[in-house]
Amino acid sequence: MPNMDNNNSQQPQQNGNNNKFPKGQFIVMLIAALVTLGVAGMMKSYMGSRSQKEVTYDQFIEEVEDGQVESILRRSSRIEIRYKESSEKFNPAFQYYTIPLSGDYMLAERLLEHGGEIKQEQQETGDLFWSIISMIFPFVLLVVFMNFMMKRMGGVGKSNAKVYMQKETGVTFADVAGQDEAKESLVELVDFLHNPSKYTHIGAKLPKGALLVGPPGTGKTLLAKAVAGEAQVPFYFLSGSDFMELYVGVGASRVRSLFKQAQQTAPGIIFIDEIDSIGRSRSGYGGGGESEQQQTLNQLLSEMDGMDSSKGVLILAATNRPEVLDPALLRPGRFDRRVIVDKPDLNGRINILKVHSKDVLLDESVDFKDIALATSGAVGADLANMMNEAAINAVKHGRSAVSQKDLFEAVEVVLVGKEKKDRIMSKEERRIVSYHEVGHALVSALQKHSEPVQKITIVPRTMGALGYVMNVPEEEKYLNTKKELQARLVELMAGRAAEEIVFETVTTGAANDIQQATNLARAMVTQYGMSDKFGLMGLESQENQYLTGRAVLNCGDATAAEIDQEVMKILKDSYDEAIRLLSDNKDAMDQIAAFLIDKETITGKEFMKIFRRVKGIPEPEEPKEDDDKGTASQELHVNPETQADRGERENQAEQANPQEQVNPEEQANPQTQSNPGNQSGTEDSDRGNEPEKKTEDTVWSHPGNDRNL
Repeated sequence: MPNMDNNNSQQPQQNGNNNKFPKGQFIVMLIAALVTLGVAGMMKSYMGSRSQKEVTYDQFIEEVEDGQVESILRRSSRIEIRYKESSEKFNPAFQYYTIPLSGDYMLAERLLEHGGEIKQEQQETGDLFWSIISMIFPFVLLVVFMNFMMKRMGGVGKSNAKVYMQKETGVTFADVAGQDEAKESLVELVDFLHNPSKYTHIGAKLPKGALLVGPPGTGKTLLAKAVAGEAQVPFYFLSGSDFMELYVGVGASRVRSLFKQAQQTAPGIIFIDEIDSIGRSRSGYGGGGESEQQQTLNQLLSEMDGMDSSKGVLILAATNRPEVLDPALLRPGRFDRRVIVDKPDLNGRINILKVHSKDVLLDESVDFKDIALATSGAVGADLANMMNEAAINAVKHGRSAVSQKDLFEAVEVVLVGKEKKDRIMSKEERRIVSYHEVGHALVSALQKHSEPVQKITIVPRTMGALGYVMNVPEEEKYLNTKKELQARLVELMAGRAAEEIVFETVTTGAANDIQQATNLARAMVTQYGMSDKFGLMGLESQENQYLTGRAVLNCGDATAAEIDQEVMKILKDSYDEAIRLLSDNKDAMDQIAAFLIDKETITGKEFMKIFRRVKGIPEPEEPKEDDDKGTASQELHVNPETQADRGERENQAEQANPQEQVNPEEQANPQTQSNPGNQSGTEDSDRGNEPEKKTEDTVWSHPGNDRNL
């Protein structure tokens, strides 16, 4: 359970009722312990009586005189007999004994005469004490164990929510950035808790609950803490899984306890994180854990219905799986508001970076806009991690402040991992990787509407990438045209096309390129209505919108086969176009690849300089405002092409390609081109899936884990 007080020394208080031990339960426990001890004693006595046999004293004397007795052990009340192995009575499983006569003084002589041994039990004053202890200790141990178990059973139905009774979580809305719309939706709730009379005067009631919905890492929990921090009321924090226990009915009991405690300290806020663990839709199956979950959900619904909103108890819940929640939980009167906490846009990411850099020393080269452009699709948790990695990187290099270079290196570490300096590739493999990456970059330069190439590298990374190309957009876009997506497919196919043109063979390095292209082409056919054959027919629906985003076909097998054929046709056309573009510009590809093999990593500025030299395009003039920013930003290759660069490049592209070519990149995304190693990351087919959703939110992709090259 995360600690919620960043600026305060108070500790969350646990419900203190669990430590009380009822007197009636102690009596029941004591009786059970006595019964158990008595039964154990009876069993021991019964087993002992079956393994012991008594011998009469006269028979014992005869056996001694016959030489059958090997030894005896004299105890206080009896004599234990051990027979020789030659005796008929010899049996290690039985213990023979006899009761001695007090006047028989000749027993010792008889035994010594017939070769027997005599042993005497040593009597000590402490024997009685240890005998008593040996009887009492198991009983005490049993009492302690049952006391412990009864305490746990006695508190199993109590609420175990973390409670901040000091009315301060240490978080306010000033600590939350990039979620202005979500904050605006919650400001009214805070104002209601502050000034309830202003609303109740005209008959308004406090909404019973608000459901925070969004992808992981967007700040749902942080927003809930901020609401409590702004309202300065008690804050009850627990996860949905905290209600679940082994015993059926425990979850419902904990729900009752939680609401009772919250109403006693009203006004206050109850926050249930990951509510989908107890709020899943109810089914007809009612056994095991399903029965416990349904009972807990029923009790939660009942408590929310019976709660008096005038007391000022607000319920907040968070989930990234709203589609699995029970409809009864989502209806008005329970969770009255649904607050979408989505991935931040450009300005949101800039503000998030500012929040997380409050305690970080920055130098004058830092430009958060460039970083935000390079991290489209990132959530608040990602940006916080990047800022921390940048600070660590600055310390590692002996700098006293974080620079722009540290921030960009942190972005790359999060996207593709650290450099694998110990991996040594052969000369031939380096050539293949180099041509593969140059193929991506060159096709990007040859097509219109492409983002500037920021970096090309063939240095392997820890996430499996053997190389990658990074493009940074100059502005954010929220929609993609059909031509842009078609050009994106051409760009994805360019790495494999470059391998075939230069080496007349192909490698496994394009595995992820092919996967991304297939997903994108399939989305164009089944979701975006960009297929001439199927037109505007929706053939796929998306599941788990905020998690996997997996698409499910809504058609028969015959239609699915036709979809496959259409996807194959689109991919083949894209590959043929990539072959044509690279074949027409093979001189530029050769020179850039040779330079990349020598340097291993080149900037977008260096890439465009070679490209212009080969194509005979004059170098553009550097704008004066670049001088004001210093050389640091130039070294970092952010937006390496000026508008003049792009104008000249587009003119050249029109000469090289009479047909209008469109950029393969989605304008809203810094796309790291696929490496000749398999990549993983968010699939590009997700872009533009919903008109109202920012396309950049779904395509923050990077080379992943394909190590096949």
